[in-house]
Parts: sequence; structure tokens; C-alpha cells
Amino acid sequence: MKFYVCIKQVPDVNAPLQIRDGELLQDRDRMILNAYDASAVEESLVLTEEHGGKVEVVMVGPDKARETLRKALAMGADNGTMILTDRPDLDSTAYSRILAAFFKDKDYDFICCGKQAQDTDAGLTGSMLAEQLELPYVSNAVGLNYENEKLIVRRQGDAGQEIIELPSPGLVTCSNDMNEPRIPNLKGIMQSKKKPVDSITPEDLGIDIGSIELSTNILGFEEMPERETGKKFEGDPDEIAREVARLLDQEAGLV
Repeated sequence: MKFYVCIKQVPDVNAPLQIRDGELLQDRDRMILNAYDASAVEESLVLTEEHGGKVEVVMVGPDKARETLRKALAMGADNGTMILTDRPDLDSTAYSRILAAFFKDKDYDFICCGKQAQDTDAGLTGSMLAEQLELPYVSNAVGLNYENEKLIVRRQGDAGQEIIELPSPGLVTCSNDMNEPRIPNLKGIMQSKKKPVDSITPEDLGIDIGSIELSTNILGFEEMPERETGKKFEGDPDEIAREVARLLDQEAGLV
């Protein structure tokens, strides 16, 4: 069984940030493996440790993101591929196009992605990639099992959990609620330095990264407006209920 896991380097959400003149200023020295992708790596490793197989990771990003890819190798992934680009404004459409070009001649049983990236929270790359590769697809997985050459996916839906069989080859996006990703130990860290990491560019895949079309354009950033002070009610419960209903109807227009 062979898994590919698509991973991304993102800013540490606990790092300080500022918005100045419509631009987002972040500490670029505090970049980490996307938490949702870490869960996808962990679940792939658990399944291959139980059933046998191989886990490869692939990342689109700048060369300095290589250390983040090495973390996935230190967790236990067998090898990785860096698709090198310094273009900072890539959106879900661009990532999915690049990854689809990468996977078009690859053999695999399943592709795993994080449900979303914690920097944009768009949650679109996995579904777009599945569409371009014409793969069956399950989103928001919170549990995976492998039976009869199929993934048994437990996914979180709007009204509860669903159990879906995903045939091979297929694609699944993983929630960060599905497991607790392992922390690489010293042995894993040392072994990761010897594991192969291929480096290619989008141009090697037939994509001109300079002219790739985006579906999303960021116009700027603004501070969230402060919430209005809430209203406190005191007195008879029946009178309070009537007053709340009146306010919802006449002032908020919600009734």
C-alpha cells in the first residue's frame, strides 16, 4: 500500500502578527508543518505500520521549507519531494494544478491531504486535486481503517459521523481531530537527514509558475471590528423573554 501525503509549511498561529497599512506582517522565522497535514502523515504511518507499505510526502514551496518537509520524514515518512517555487501568492487553484501535474504519472493507492491549511483555512486544495485527477474523494476524515483494499473512512458530517468506503486509488482529506501526531524522536531526526528528497520545479511539470492563473486575489487585511457591548437583562423572566423577542424582531430583524 502506497500513500502520498501533500503537506504545506505555514506560519505558527501562536506567533505574533500585525496588520499595517493593509498588509499582514508575520514572523517568517516561525514556520511549521500545517497541523491538518501532520494528522494526515500520522494516519498514513499508522496504516502502513499495521498493513505494510510506504509513505511519501510532497510539498510546494520555497527551498527554506525543506526543513518542514524533513519533519514529516522524521515522523517516519520514507521520502519526499520538494516542488520549488518562491511565489508567495499561490491559492488553492494553483496548488491543485501543480500537484495534479506531479501526480499524473505516479502510482499510488491513496493521496492524503490536510482538510485545510491553518494560514488560509480555505479547505479547497484536496477537493480540487481529486477533481483534476478524477479520483473518488472523501473529506473531513476523523478516522481511517484499511479493509479489503479499501479505506474505511469515518468522516464528520454536519449532522453526525458517516462511514464511507473509499476504493483505490482515492483521495481523502484529514481533520486534525483524528489523532495526535507523533513527536519525532532523536533516532527519527537523525534518519530523516539520510532519507532522499527530490527537488523539482513547476516548470519541470510543464507549468509556467509566473503566468499561472489564480482564482483568489487578496486585496488587503483589516483588524476585526470590536464587538458591541452586550445587553444585560434583569427582572421577571417572562418580561425579559418578551423584551428579547421584541428586540430580535424590531431591532435585529431576526424573527
